[in-house]
Amino acid sequence: MDHRKSIAEFKRAQNYLVGGVNSPVRAFKGVKGNPLVVDYGKGKKIFDIDGNGFTDYCLSWGALILGHAHPEVMKAIKKGLKHAVSFGTTTKPEIEIAEFIVKHVPSVEQVRFVNSGTEATMSAIRLSRGVTKRNIVIKFDGCYHGHADDLLAVAGSGVANLPASSSQGVPPEHLKNTLSLPFNDTKRCLEVFERLGKNIAGVIVEPVAGNMGVVVPEKGFLKMLRDVTVKSLSIFIFDEVMTGFRTHLGCVQSEFDIWPDITCFGKIIGGGFPVGAYGGRKDIMNHLAPNGGVYQAGTFSGNPIVMRAGLATLKSLHKKLFDNLGEMTDDFVDQVNDAFRAKNLNIHAVNYKSMVSLRFREKKVVNYLDAQNAGSTEVYSRLFHFLLAKGIYLPPADLESFFLSSRHTTKDLNYLGKCLTEFNDAY
Repeated sequence: MDHRKSIAEFKRAQNYLVGGVNSPVRAFKGVKGNPLVVDYGKGKKIFDIDGNGFTDYCLSWGALILGHAHPEVMKAIKKGLKHAVSFGTTTKPEIEIAEFIVKHVPSVEQVRFVNSGTEATMSAIRLSRGVTKRNIVIKFDGCYHGHADDLLAVAGSGVANLPASSSQGVPPEHLKNTLSLPFNDTKRCLEVFERLGKNIAGVIVEPVAGNMGVVVPEKGFLKMLRDVTVKSLSIFIFDEVMTGFRTHLGCVQSEFDIWPDITCFGKIIGGGFPVGAYGGRKDIMNHLAPNGGVYQAGTFSGNPIVMRAGLATLKSLHKKLFDNLGEMTDDFVDQVNDAFRAKNLNIHAVNYKSMVSLRFREKKVVNYLDAQNAGSTEVYSRLFHFLLAKGIYLPPADLESFFLSSRHTTKDLNYLGKCLTEFNDAY
């Protein structure tokens, strides 16, 4: 493939954008080589400025469950543009999408929209501290909740290649009230609550981790967190920025029958636009200004174009779509794992419904340490570029999950599986 235009544009970008990018992973540091400069997307494919087309399994990091430029989403955007793009005041679309979320997610009674997943988790943490009048927050190693200072400790794929467990520029005092525990370690969590429960404001967790690759919670782990937070009067927060509306209209919490106090949303609810939201019980949400003393605001929060795109996306989701995606992904994972075993390869694929990741070892991954040990920047880098040459685009980082959209087909997955097998003949 010819990438000369992308190479030239990225070189130009480095003169004006820090590292040539606006988010670190886009620089392809994790896979080496030159980043693509993308021109447009349609359905399951993206096209770079050199005219190369790729079947996209990154999908704007999971946001585009309907694929690129879905007709209903584009129709909603075009309709909204006739009304202008921003007002800084309440509009009907934000009320309608809030009503949709409340109707379908049983733990949520009221919603506040923001502009990113980071804003959602940051605000949820502030709210939990405001409600409980406590300071300590528990998170889990490998779970990434955005780049707010308090949440960058041992934060998974986004900071995995930094020299420390959090970003430079984060004062130690910001992290002294953040405890990061091993994911799926019930015993350790109970020990911490036994010692510090009266000082713990909240617990935040990805109910299915996706930022250290896909890690499904062990049986009883989420229930333990729900029980111990109830007992200690702490706030239980689900970060469903990635999982929200990807597998079920009630989100992952409806599949596990575990109901958090606050849920954070993003990605899919914006239909591809920048978005975030957090919601929960009224007695908790009413601590937010203007009703209460916990302050949070945003000029572009609830932007009407974003809300229209998000609502069009959510209205296009249904059980059959989720079932088809899940079944298609399950079959793909079973087939490639059979092929890996037949060739005695020390690799396996793992999924939760339409979220997938590759592990470069056979042993099951249950926490961040396992995920790191099952990763291989060198092998993944070679795989990434091998697939790119075959017209397949995966996320350019080995600890990221990849995703399916409603536009992908069994034929697409069969081709991906064939390419993975071809690569691993050499591996």
